[in-house]
Amino acid sequence: MARRGGIPGGGVPGSMNNLMKQAQKMQKQMAEQAKEFETKEFTASAGGGAVSVTVSGKRELTKVAIDPDAVDPEDVEMLQDMIVAAANEALRQMEAANQEIMGKLTGGLGGLGGFGF
Repeated sequence: MARRGGIPGGGVPGSMNNLMKQAQKMQKQMAEQAKEFETKEFTASAGGGAVSVTVSGKRELTKVAIDPDAVDPEDVEMLQDMIVAAANEALRQMEAANQEIMGKLTGGLGGLGGFGF
C-alpha cells in the first residue's frame, strides 16, 4: 500500500525544520556581516605611494590622495593611470575580503555569491 503525505523519500519532517532553521540563521548572519562589511574601508596606492585611493565595502570611492610631486601638467596621463591602478587594487582588496567572509559563513559552499554586489 502506498504512503500518503509526508516528505518524498520518507524523510523525517524534523530534519526539514532543522535545515530551515539553519538556513534562516545563516541568512541572518549574512545580513549582519553585509551591514558590517559596508562600513569597512580598503586603501591601495600606486606610483610608489604617489596616489592613494580608498573604497568602502559599498564599492564606493571615498578618498583620493595625490602627492603634489606626482602632479606634472606635462604628463596628466600618468597621474590618471596611477589613480585607476590604485582604485582597481583597492576594489580587488575589498572583493577578496568579501569572498573570505562569505567562505567562512557558508563553510565553502559554492554558488551563494557575495553580499549582493
